[in-house]
Amino acid sequence: MHAIRNGLGAFASVAVLLTGIAVAAEVRAAPTPVDEPPVTAPAAEEPENFGASCHTVVQGSHVTAHCRNPYPETDRVRLHVECERWWDVDSDSAPVDVGPAAHAQVTGRCWKEVRSAWVTHQPADRPADQALRPAP
Repeated sequence: MHAIRNGLGAFASVAVLLTGIAVAAEVRAAPTPVDEPPVTAPAAEEPENFGASCHTVVQGSHVTAHCRNPYPETDRVRLHVECERWWDVDSDSAPVDVGPAAHAQVTGRCWKEVRSAWVTHQPADRPADQALRPAP
């Protein structure tokens, strides 16, 4: 009986030793933060500090966009209104320049219900034929 206890103790000791070696090998194999390449943000074409903050209000068939520009560059905004009825004409407003620290109000409407409305932004110094970017 004494030999069995000693045999189990030896077996348990060997199992603990092998487990410790396996854990140490895993820890050693894990990459350190120094080994990882540095993460860089992709270069943006436009500065991040651009674009008036706009919110739209729909009241019946009328839509109003209130835009405030907290940035130093002028933002050219347009309101786009999509109407619910198939026969109701969707509309796009004329471009409105919102200067630095300025506020603009742009309106649009449908004959009946409004399906959706959104505002697009474009730097004022960019030609009008370039694509507009939708609001965030």
